[in-house]
Amino acid sequence: MLKSLKLLSDPTRLRILMLVEQEALSVAELQELLGMGQSRISTQLSQLKMEGLVSDERSGKNNNYRCSAPPDLMEVARLAAAEVPEVATDATAFKHLLRKKKDVARAYFDELAGRFGKDYVPGRSWKALAEALIKAMNYRVVADLGAGEGTLAQLLAQRAEHVIAVDLSPKMVEFGQNLAKQNGLNHLEYRIGDIEDPPIDPATLDLAILSQALHHAVRPQRALDSAFRILKPGGRLIILDLLQHQFEEAREMYGDLWLGFSESDLVGMLEKSGFTQIEVIVADRETEAPKFQTLLGIGIRPESSESLPTPAGHAI
Repeated sequence: MLKSLKLLSDPTRLRILMLVEQEALSVAELQELLGMGQSRISTQLSQLKMEGLVSDERSGKNNNYRCSAPPDLMEVARLAAAEVPEVATDATAFKHLLRKKKDVARAYFDELAGRFGKDYVPGRSWKALAEALIKAMNYRVVADLGAGEGTLAQLLAQRAEHVIAVDLSPKMVEFGQNLAKQNGLNHLEYRIGDIEDPPIDPATLDLAILSQALHHAVRPQRALDSAFRILKPGGRLIILDLLQHQFEEAREMYGDLWLGFSESDLVGMLEKSGFTQIEVIVADRETEAPKFQTLLGIGIRPESSESLPTPAGHAI
């Protein structure tokens, strides 16, 4: 504890800890937020990591750092941070960074609107979709979160009584609405919204689906927490997403914010949100480079309200 307190007496290390408590961040992102050089930030992170105050995980070519300090120490750290004027500026810069991440995804999908099903999208395969659709039969109220133009939502509308397709891109939503109208799918509704806070009332869904959407979320854990919130007790979440990979070009080519997720990561996030009866499998393996693999994850919101999750402090 004494060593940790000594480390936190440095304002720069304190500022870093306040930021990575909110979000896992790379050195490049910390450079942008703090306006400091790479070597200085790396040195401070190394010292924090040595004392167990931060941990890191690999994502493509980057290491993302998150807070791992004990709660009692963080209480002291927050009190100390209140005396550092730059912390308030950091908070503003952090909000701007989150907006920029969302804008990257929005711009990519706006560009794709109208031709989304005609272009290659990593991890999207009929085999993987079929695996999910088998488990989606006979649900009354269903949401396709991060729906794009709504190809999956329209398939679900063949059996569900009411389908809600949510997407961040106004152009995608407009395209999907027109397509649903042309096909007479009056029970298929499109809404503009973020998968981290979808515009759906709590406890109203029988089924929620995140198909190749989670790796576009700035905060995937929040997306899963929100899915839990809008599901009825006993409701089911189905996730189709990429298995963790090293194809760094996916960030620019497909607007990806995360290079997929490991099976254990996905299980851990589902558990943290409060889901039970969790299953995660590799549902498909592409044969052509870069040989993306598709994860299928399933979780159920328990009937008991006791399993409601607490808000994530520094989600993945």
